[in-house]
Amino acid sequence: MTSPNITSIQPLGFPWKTQDPFLFCVYHADNYPEGNEEMGPIGSLAGRNIGQDFTLKDGWRMYHGQQVPGFPQHPHRGFETITIVKKGWVDHTDSMGAAGRFGDGDVQWMTAGKGVLHSEMFPLLKQEERNPLVLFQIWLNLPAKNKFVPPHFKMLWGESIPKYEHVDTAGKKTIVDVVAGEIEGTKALSPTPSSWAADPANEVGIWIIQMEPEALWQLPMASADVHRSLYFFEGDRFKVDGVELETEQGAELKPGAVVSLENAKSPAQLLLLQGKPIEEPVAQHGPFVMNTQQEIQEAFLDYQKTQFGGWPWPSDDHVHPRDRGRFAKYADGTEETKK
Repeated sequence: MTSPNITSIQPLGFPWKTQDPFLFCVYHADNYPEGNEEMGPIGSLAGRNIGQDFTLKDGWRMYHGQQVPGFPQHPHRGFETITIVKKGWVDHTDSMGAAGRFGDGDVQWMTAGKGVLHSEMFPLLKQEERNPLVLFQIWLNLPAKNKFVPPHFKMLWGESIPKYEHVDTAGKKTIVDVVAGEIEGTKALSPTPSSWAADPANEVGIWIIQMEPEALWQLPMASADVHRSLYFFEGDRFKVDGVELETEQGAELKPGAVVSLENAKSPAQLLLLQGKPIEEPVAQHGPFVMNTQQEIQEAFLDYQKTQFGGWPWPSDDHVHPRDRGRFAKYADGTEETKK
C-alpha cells in the first residue's frame, strides 16, 4: 500500500536522516548499570574501545568517556544543539563558564553561534540500581546572518514543557510534548533568541508523540514548503496514512495535507521534526557547520588560536557532585535550581 502523502520510508540508522533546516538527529538509549564512586559504570571496562566506544555492548556505550560515559569538551560553531533527555542525567559545562545538570524530561537548547566548547557527560548517580539513559540530540542549522552570534544556552525544564492531548472517539489518548512549534493552540516555550525556530513563520516543530494502544490521531497540516520527518522509535506496528511502518523506521511526509496516524496494540512513541528550509549552502566538517569551505577553514584557525575562550573547568570530562540536583548556571552568573 502507498500514500501520496509519504515521499519516502527508510530505516533509522545512527544518526537518523534529517532534512533542512535540521542537520543531524541521534537517539541514545543505554541501559547503564549501577554507578561506582566516580559515577561511572561498575565493573571492568575491558574489551571496550575507550575514548571511541560506540558499540552497544551489554546494552550500553561509553562514547568518548574514559571513566564516565559521555562526550568530554569539544567545539561547535554555526548551528544549535537541542538535547532532549527522556531518562537519565546530563552534566553540562562550557567555555562560557556555564554549567548544569538536567534530565528526566528536561531539554537544553544551545546556540553555538561564533564558537563554544562544551562537555556533555552522563553521570550514573544511582549506586543501588541501574541508570538507564534515553536522549535525543538534534542539530538545527543557523542561517548565515546568525552563525556568528554569541553562544547562548537555555533550559526548557520538563515540568514546563507544554503537552498537547488528543482523545479519539474510542477514548484512546495521544499526548505530544511540544518542544518547539505549536499544535492547535498549544505553543512551545520560546527557544534561544537567534534560533531559526524563534520566528513562528519558519514553522519549526519538534514533537515527541506518545500514543496509547489502538489510538488514532491526525497530524495537522503545515505549509506546503515545510520539510517534515516522522521517526517511529518505540512500539510494535504503526500506520501512517494507511501505510505500515516497522519499529525503527522513519518517513518523510508531504506537509500540505492532514496525515493519519494509527497505532497498533502496544504503546508507541514517535519523534516529528519539521520546519521551513533555510535553503543556504551547507559546509560541514565535524563540529563546525558554515556556508563555505573557506569559513570551515577559518573556524579551525579560530579554534586553534582562541580555543573559543578556553576551558575553565578542572577536567575535560567534568561532572558535578553526586548530590547536586537539577540546575543551570548561566554565563552571566544567574542560576536556576529545580527539585
